[in-house]
Amino acid sequence: MADDVRDEMTADRLTPILRPVRAGNGFEEALEQVLQVLRLGLVGVGERLPAERELADRLRISRVTLREVLKVLQEQGLVESRRGRYGGTFVCRRAEEHGEVELRRRVASLDVEDALRFREVLEVGAAGLCAERALAGAEAERLRAALSATHDAPLGEYRRLDTLLHLTLAELAGSPRLAAQYAAVRAEVNELLDCIPLLVRNLEHSQRQHAGLVEAVLEGDVEGAREVMREHCAGTAALLRGFLA
Repeated sequence: MADDVRDEMTADRLTPILRPVRAGNGFEEALEQVLQVLRLGLVGVGERLPAERELADRLRISRVTLREVLKVLQEQGLVESRRGRYGGTFVCRRAEEHGEVELRRRVASLDVEDALRFREVLEVGAAGLCAERALAGAEAERLRAALSATHDAPLGEYRRLDTLLHLTLAELAGSPRLAAQYAAVRAEVNELLDCIPLLVRNLEHSQRQHAGLVEAVLEGDVEGAREVMREHCAGTAALLRGFLA
């Protein structure tokens, strides 16, 4: 079968999966969709993904962002890049690694979608409550310190410090019950996050969202704080769904 015909058939198979991503979490949502394509076997081992231009157009992202997505997939051993006239990005055969086995084991004992929805409800609510409370003095300094600790954190420490920032926000919302519920659901989400790679592009994006969130909270911008947190939770959910597909 000619390559152009094969590529056209591949593109047709991807139509139900690949769709324009939202601007706020472009990298995370694009990665989620391409991971779904690979996990579902819509492009088989040894087959070529659509050209970069076509993928970028379908996802409505820049070629730069797409290349960062493909770089992550290469680092995970899911695809490889080949040069030359018949080059492109090809799907690799990959043995299931320990992290993936452990991830599937943990997923089997948890309603992932319910945990992600509950986390979002609690986080968005906490952000709004903190903004309503007009944090000042020691409370404001505590939140700033938690944010500062995440800046330039070593990769091995990032998730712990990220968790502490979110827990601090939940505690400052003024509801001990909310904080306790958030701690429980965050522990469940971390069980899953610990099984997927830390992605520098995602961490940089998260840090910008964290900074915007803290700024909105300290300015008393209730709707702004809620919206930043909602988008932040959606980015994490997109990554997890991509690796779980």
